[in-house]
Amino acid sequence: MGRERVKGHLDLLILSVLRQGAAHGYEVIAELRRRSEGEFDLPEGTVYPALHRLEREGLLASDWATLEGRRRRIYRLTAPGEKALAEQSRQWHRFAASMSSVLGTA
Repeated sequence: MGRERVKGHLDLLILSVLRQGAAHGYEVIAELRRRSEGEFDLPEGTVYPALHRLEREGLLASDWATLEGRRRRIYRLTAPGEKALAEQSRQWHRFAASMSSVLGTA
């Protein structure tokens, strides 16, 4: 799947990763890559701006921590972020089911 298609679903992907627990930006990138078996190998320049925007929108919160000798910003879902994740997941599943029906793969 091309990067442009993934960008349309980046919020959902990031929120889904952070549902499993707080993480710094590079961990989010690595987890997206791992879960997608390398298909979602997104650059920092794509993921970090999305993390900052989601935080401004109140869907994520962050704190600074020192991990492995480095100062890192740790992101976590907020209650509104959990609600947004649930709604976006519902919308995605409806869309995927509809696509499968049209393509004849349901």
